[in-house]
Amino acid sequence: MSTEFQSSTQKELLSKKKSLSAKYSSLVVGEKGFWKLLRFELVNLFFSRVPGALGLALRKVFYPCLFQKVGKGVVFGRNITLRHPHKIVLGANCVIDENVVLDAKGEKNDGLRLGDNVYIGRNTILSCKEGSIAVGEYTNISANCSLLSETEINLGRYCFLAGYCYLVAGGNHSFDNLSRPIMFQPSVSKGGIRVGDDVWLGAGVIVLDGAAIGQGTVVGAGAVVTSSLPEYAVAVGSPARVIRDRREKRQVRSSG
Repeated sequence: MSTEFQSSTQKELLSKKKSLSAKYSSLVVGEKGFWKLLRFELVNLFFSRVPGALGLALRKVFYPCLFQKVGKGVVFGRNITLRHPHKIVLGANCVIDENVVLDAKGEKNDGLRLGDNVYIGRNTILSCKEGSIAVGEYTNISANCSLLSETEINLGRYCFLAGYCYLVAGGNHSFDNLSRPIMFQPSVSKGGIRVGDDVWLGAGVIVLDGAAIGQGTVVGAGAVVTSSLPEYAVAVGSPARVIRDRREKRQVRSSG
């Protein structure tokens, strides 16, 4: 699949047909109408940065009105950045830590969906760049991770992403035409990223577009996943390679 790399965001910002306020509403709020813009601004202005238990209580009451759906018991930390929250679904008991970015922008995508009991660590970015992101229940995404989707990122249940993981679905740029800037050449997608249930990605793991990681697989810290990995594998390195199958019993050496 090939698309023009200049995103709708860039086109919107460069457009001379809209006022600054109209551009802001389109890119940030995502819904038309003065009252929806005013609601978004007031909720962020008064409740986004309130510290302590009071802030948690106020955000629990007022934040859900911005989202498509919010389950019971969701916790919102301070300074959360929201883009197109009407396309975001949060399951029950999700925890969104401080300084998280939840960005569901896109004209034809499904937005961002988190299952029940999902944890998103501080400074983590979940950004739908015309794509969609779905996170299964009980999955834990640690601090400083980035999930960027031009097509689709699908994480299963009970997954654990350690800090500084980077998953990018899309972003493969053609650069064959030397007479045209790379950013204006087609972006080629390999179909997105799929991660099965009960997968552990170590710190700093990078997963590139087109990769599918099977259920129960463990990927060692710093690995770069460029292609699919089977179920219950242990993989390390750049590019990531399978070094053993978790289902195989390891022989225990006797010290006698």
